[in-house]
This record gives sequence, structure tokens and C-alpha cells, in this order.
Amino acid sequence: MQPGRVLLLQRSPTATPAGTGQPSDFTQTVVSLLPFTVDPWVGRLLATVVVVALAWGASRLLVRLFGRRIAQWFRRPSLTRTALRGLKMAVYLFALVTIMGVWGLRITEIGLSVAVFSAVVGVVVAPIVGSFISGVFLLADQPYEIGDMIELADRDQRGFVEDITLRHTKIFTLDNSFLVIPNGTMRDRDVVNYSAEDPRMRLSLDVLVTYESDLDQARSLVEQAARQVDTIISGGPDIRVGAARYPAAPTCYINEYGDHGVLLTLRYWVTEPYKLLAARSKVQTNLEPMVEDADVEFAYPHSHLHFDETSGAMELSMVDQRAREMGDAIGDGPRPQSSDADGE
Repeated sequence: MQPGRVLLLQRSPTATPAGTGQPSDFTQTVVSLLPFTVDPWVGRLLATVVVVALAWGASRLLVRLFGRRIAQWFRRPSLTRTALRGLKMAVYLFALVTIMGVWGLRITEIGLSVAVFSAVVGVVVAPIVGSFISGVFLLADQPYEIGDMIELADRDQRGFVEDITLRHTKIFTLDNSFLVIPNGTMRDRDVVNYSAEDPRMRLSLDVLVTYESDLDQARSLVEQAARQVDTIISGGPDIRVGAARYPAAPTCYINEYGDHGVLLTLRYWVTEPYKLLAARSKVQTNLEPMVEDADVEFAYPHSHLHFDETSGAMELSMVDQRAREMGDAIGDGPRPQSSDADGE
């Protein structure tokens, strides 16, 4: 025989569809605990349910164990909630990877598909990613915090910050309505924070009195009416705002001498910015009975009409006017009669 070559033929491995191979160890453990025999897909389904239940219980347990420590570490409700959400997300992400292993899926197998899918929907996902980035800047810049009372300047609407996430900000308005504003648009708005650092807020109230009123007494009564309100600071050391200092007690100033009276302006501080209109209303309610027994009168727009010696006289015809002029020129001579039949 002539020497030749010997070829060894081997069966080529065939790709096994995902989910049709051997059950994972976790699935076999779950199935072994059952008192009866089940199909492989039923075992995978039961294993998935067990993983989801364990992830839910583990997330709640971790929040209960580390929630207080995280709150003491960050000392800000918004950052605490964000950290706890990240902890839950990590547990659920681990559970998702476990479920993929139960069904025979691998990250390398779906990586290419995810990359292609991300490229296709990138335009749709871009605003969401922008909101997440804006949420990170909001948490870092700290323009407002959970529980603060803020005002949206463009909408002239006030409310309380209920929650701050990486995607949106939740606000409860004073009208008991609910606003959810994406962080991407929230950063472009003019936001007034009434609760930042110092909740005390300075307000003003205009009172118009007549010129005949006793101005010193009027100013004293206005200040006294403000001191009787519980939510208004009645006295104490000056309040510092930046480099300026303002008296803490209610102070009434003469603003201007107007057309209809003297304009007095009351400046006062409230301890809480939540009931501004109520505090203003109480000041005016207290002031009304005080003015009744005092030499003070509220002014209102009015006009005075003055008449001189010629008021009420009106010439009826040009003939009488000319006759009078001719009579004055001649002296006591006869005057022409009126051409009217009635002698008028």
C-alpha cells in the first residue's frame, strides 16, 4: 500500500438556542425542592419568580439597614433618596443578570443587539439623558431642597418641593395641584426659593391716610397692628441680609405725599413664608378698629370743585352781548330791544 493521509472527521458543534440548553445550577436547586417533577421551562419560570421575590426583599432590607446611616452621611433628603434608589437599582440589576443566566442568556450575545438598538433610538433617548444630567447638576448646585417653598417666576405659581429625582422635580402647589417638571427645563427657569437657609421673609404693606390725619399716631397704629400677629416678628436684634441690616420689629415709614393723601409703607418680617396673604390680611384686620377712635382717617380718591363769581352765568345770544357793548360805549342812552317775542 502506498502511504497516504488519514483524515479524522469530527462532528461540528451546533449552536444551541438560548433557553434550550441545560438548566442552570440555580434552576436545578429550585426544581429539586419541589415534591414533583416539572418541565425545564416551568423550572426556569419558578426560578425567575424566586429571584424577583428575593431581589424585592433584599432591597427593602438594605434600605432599612443602611437608610439611617446614608441619611446621616448626606444630610440632605434629595441626596439620601437618590442614594437609596441607586442601592435598589443595583440589587435589581444583579437580579436581572441572574434571570438572564437562568434562561441561558449571556451578556456577550446581546451586547451587539443592544449597541445597534441604542444607536437607532439615540435620538429618542437623548432628552432623557439630558434630564438625568440636569438632575445631577441640580443635586450638586442645591438651588432648592425637598420641603422648600419655591415659586416658578414664569408661571407666577408657588408650591412645595415634594421630591427631586435624577429625571424630574415634583412640586405640590398651594392650590393642591401636582406638577412634574423635567430637570432639563427646570434648570432654564427662574426659581425663587422662599425657604433657602433662612425662612424669614420681609414684606411690605401700603396704607394711605389723609393730610388731616395725625401721621405720628397713624404710623404707631400701623406698627402696633403688625405686632399683634403671631407669624410676624415683633422685635429683637436687627436681621442681616448680606451686608445690610434691617430692623426686625415692624417699622412704618412715610413713603410719599400723593395726590389723595400721605402714603405710609409698613415693613415687617414673617417667620414662615407659607401664609403670606394670611399675615397681610391679619394686619389690615387689626388696623381697622384702631383707626375708628384715633385722629387718623383712610384716604380715598376724591375731587374738589371751586366756583368763582362768574360761575353759572352764560350768554344766551350774540345780540344781547353786542347791545351791552354799544350801551357801555354810548353811556345812558337807549339800548336796542331784543328781537325775541318773549323779550329774552
